[in-house]
Amino acid sequence: MYIATTSIDVRYAETDQMGVVYHANYLIWFELGRTSLINDLGFRYADMEKEGILSPVVDIKASYKRPVRYGDEVSIRTWVEHYDGLRVNYGYEVINGEGEICVTGESMHTCVKRDTFRPVSIRRKFPEWHKAYEQAKKQTVSTGAE
Repeated sequence: MYIATTSIDVRYAETDQMGVVYHANYLIWFELGRTSLINDLGFRYADMEKEGILSPVVDIKASYKRPVRYGDEVSIRTWVEHYDGLRVNYGYEVINGEGEICVTGESMHTCVKRDTFRPVSIRRKFPEWHKAYEQAKKQTVSTGAE
């Protein structure tokens, strides 16, 4: 599968009173990774939105393995975990500088019309995205620092 890698330098504002990254910030990092993956595949969320289509999160999970602290540099690895033409699940790993997995996660998205929130088939509405997601599941190459 194709894996996009996004580097993040942990900022002080992202940490909590315990000195570790506040748990909700990982969801923001997941979004950065997801956007990077989509860009790597040759697409942009903004172009989808110009056509009146949104891609809301319908489910999200995060599992915390190791703390990440201010000053750390981490990599967000993102890939298409599952895709069925209507919904897409992205997988995530947050890896620290020592190569340790600190957080794993998954988010499920579907496309909907902006005005009605009725589901839209990615396969039909965006056939090029559909093809790219299918290929991304099969690819064995990855990008970025690993």
